[in-house]
Amino acid sequence: MPARRADLARGFTQGLSFLCLALVLGISGAFVPNGGLQAIERHAWISALGAEYFLGIDGLGLVSILLTAIITPFALFAWRPPEAGAKIYYALFLALESGLFGAFTAFNFFHWFFFWELSLIPAFFLIKLWGGPQRARASMQFFVYTLFGSVALLLAFQVIFLATGTFDFIRLAELGRTGALTRALTTKLGIGEIAAQTMPLLAFLGVFLGLAVKVPLGPFHAWLPPAYAEAPASVSMMLTGVMSKMGVYGFLRILLPLFPDQLRQWQTPLLCLAIGTIVFSAWTAMAQKDLKRIIAYSSINHLGYCLLAVFVVVQAEGAAEHKQAALDGAIFQMFNHGLSASALFCFVGWLEQRGHGLRGLDDFGGLRKIAPVFTGLMGIALFSSLGLPGLNGFIGEFLIFKGVLALQGWAAALSAFGLLLTALFLLTILQRVFSGPLPDKWAKLPDLTTAERWIAAPIIALMFVIGVYPQVLMGIINPTVGFWVTTMP
Repeated sequence: MPARRADLARGFTQGLSFLCLALVLGISGAFVPNGGLQAIERHAWISALGAEYFLGIDGLGLVSILLTAIITPFALFAWRPPEAGAKIYYALFLALESGLFGAFTAFNFFHWFFFWELSLIPAFFLIKLWGGPQRARASMQFFVYTLFGSVALLLAFQVIFLATGTFDFIRLAELGRTGALTRALTTKLGIGEIAAQTMPLLAFLGVFLGLAVKVPLGPFHAWLPPAYAEAPASVSMMLTGVMSKMGVYGFLRILLPLFPDQLRQWQTPLLCLAIGTIVFSAWTAMAQKDLKRIIAYSSINHLGYCLLAVFVVVQAEGAAEHKQAALDGAIFQMFNHGLSASALFCFVGWLEQRGHGLRGLDDFGGLRKIAPVFTGLMGIALFSSLGLPGLNGFIGEFLIFKGVLALQGWAAALSAFGLLLTALFLLTILQRVFSGPLPDKWAKLPDLTTAERWIAAPIIALMFVIGVYPQVLMGIINPTVGFWVTTMP
């Protein structure tokens, strides 16, 4: 398209994002909750490497692509790049969406890893080219951390392939459930007794590290706050709304079914990592003054609950209903956090535009007097993130704590401090930014325009719909999780 016609590139990209949403809604309408893996595309590809073109969806995959299809047009409408280079921006955005769709639907590691890396490259350039003053450093941190995790993941799966001869996630999950994967890693690759015992652990740690960086799980989180803070609003929305879910998706799709024995063996240290991620990220958020950084640390905090649920269900003891509640909550939390966090980054982006680049916690005050609609809609997003009953954020957190409390009460008790700290820093935003005296320099700050209200309205509506009628998603999630729990060793 002509470089000087940014409007054509924008309209074309927005149209494609709506087409993707329509297609995903069509798949959702045809999805049979108890029908197992569906919408399968499977073709031979590179047989010598065990690579297949293998796509499909179950409840987890459907929820993930639905979140991607919702957040992408929301982000595209929320922020526009400068006209110079706009068509490159929109091309990268579509490449990012393609990588996300592929990562959530591929069932062969070779195929899946291609999409996993495809999402990394456009995200790096989107931050690097359109980010804030510290974008070069932030984009490099993002790239190095995630590439390091990808290398660990790739090496681990090379070991797994040498031991099993397959990259097929379904076949590997069967081997993991029966313990055959551990035996294969021990007998086929172990040299001596020590090496034989170590090889399964090394493969597990490689996969764990690759996924933990992506979530991120503390202490592998250092790349996230600068990346989220320096990225343009639309890219921050995609990073927190969808890309961070790739890590949680990997824990559920890969690590949990392939390495249940290793997860069980290391359960207590992993639970401590999850609790530390929940509590310390919330504590760190309280010390921030930059609104973007506050929400970035809040994202780490919320995703820590998902990993808490994953780590707690591997224990042999405990009723299946509690394990199912925890995993239902983890997937629910993935979707709900994607909505609330992307909405918060959208509102902060709009506030930054109106504030001539300012987005500090103490830069404003009393905005509810002149921007009541802005205050009300962002307040709903904040209370959704807080987990207020009646909004979507409550459902996932309730289910996670229901399961974790029954299985590992001490972990639930310690994690509850994260809920308290989250309430403190989110309510502090409401108090400092929207309440109190109005500074004279903001006396003419405009409220949301009609267009901005229409952009935010669908996401706000979804927060209420899911909060009041969670069966909209639970009917998709529950059968898949029920199958996992019944086949869990």
